[in-house]
Amino acid sequence: MLNILDTFKVISFTHKTLPLELLGKLHLTSEEQTTLLGELKFNFGFEELMFLNTCNRIELYVKTNSEICAAAIKKICLFINKKLTENEAALLSDSAEIFTGQQGVEHVLKVASSLESMVVGEREIITQVRKSYDFCNMLGLTRDFLRLLVKQTIETAKEVYTKTDIAKNPVSIVSLAYRQLRQLGIKNDARILFVGSGETNSAMANYLQKHKFANFTVFNRTLGNAQKLAKTLGGEAYELSQLESFNNGFDVLVVCTGSNKTIITNQLFLKLNLNETSRKIIIDLSLPANVEEDVANSTNKVTLININSLKLQAEANMQLRKNEIIKCEAIIKVKSQQFLWLHKERRIELAFGEVPRQVRAIKDLALNEVFAKEINSLDTQSKEVLDKVLAYVEKKYNAVAIKTAKNVLLNSKD
Repeated sequence: MLNILDTFKVISFTHKTLPLELLGKLHLTSEEQTTLLGELKFNFGFEELMFLNTCNRIELYVKTNSEICAAAIKKICLFINKKLTENEAALLSDSAEIFTGQQGVEHVLKVASSLESMVVGEREIITQVRKSYDFCNMLGLTRDFLRLLVKQTIETAKEVYTKTDIAKNPVSIVSLAYRQLRQLGIKNDARILFVGSGETNSAMANYLQKHKFANFTVFNRTLGNAQKLAKTLGGEAYELSQLESFNNGFDVLVVCTGSNKTIITNQLFLKLNLNETSRKIIIDLSLPANVEEDVANSTNKVTLININSLKLQAEANMQLRKNEIIKCEAIIKVKSQQFLWLHKERRIELAFGEVPRQVRAIKDLALNEVFAKEINSLDTQSKEVLDKVLAYVEKKYNAVAIKTAKNVLLNSKD
């Protein structure tokens, strides 16, 4: 007999098993998710679907009776990105991790609690999970199972962050990048260009502003969003299309957008550089990378900070938090078991949702048709007593039926 969770599967592509350049080819912008995910769910027969997109992780949470194997994952990869080569799709499918049932539930709880993050203890992932669910729910891709799972996931992550020191002295990809920047001896009057004004660049801007940097220029595809960030920084804002004509030079270039395409090409970099001979620092926290590889090799005066270069710092951070990880895993184990019970109870509630209505229909049939003649012969007081008796029996029957079903199902192994 199948376990009640066996239809839940997780397909995970991460920095642990894949190069970030290849992982980035599965990245989907919000617009692409809106267009593609509904078709993905329909074409592969998924009952529910959630798509999680982060800077070093792409995951699909699905409810399906179908087997998830390497061949199926390869088809999914090619559906997500039709431009993948056969070799790329094969590498992605062979490197993907598959989690099923209770193991899948535990994995999701670990992800939201940052235990699977490149930077263990970073809190951004809990927000990313919540937003991913909200977006997929808005698209009509999720139903009751994922709703209940994400609710339990958020509660678990909050408990992990509250009851352990996993997030003590919190770090993140952004904070690690900022530390590298400071180690390079950048001065506070440095000219800093932001390309993109989303959460990551906004977080980096907060670090820089907090440490007295003040010379900012923001470029973004949507001018209004660029202006919002520039206003908080006291800087200038431009549309992304104006970047090629920008001629005020820069010292630090911070790039992070939702684009799947390279934005800072070697040709554009040389234009922005204005033949200056001073050292340039580029921070690219995009997935896929928004800075062309040749840029870092164009001159020995360029230092590139990207997700790959931050991995060693992230690993050192994980070593410092090893003892806390053990505590977190204990909490997650309890919470994942708790979810099994919650899911069983929810199944009972859904299964018995029709019982009260059907019992009432039987009672009405008895009163109005089957025993109508006998009841009509009763005096008013007798009818009132009968109504009270039937209402009492109806209420107690519903309670006993649901309680009995819960006892049976919750004590069963499936």
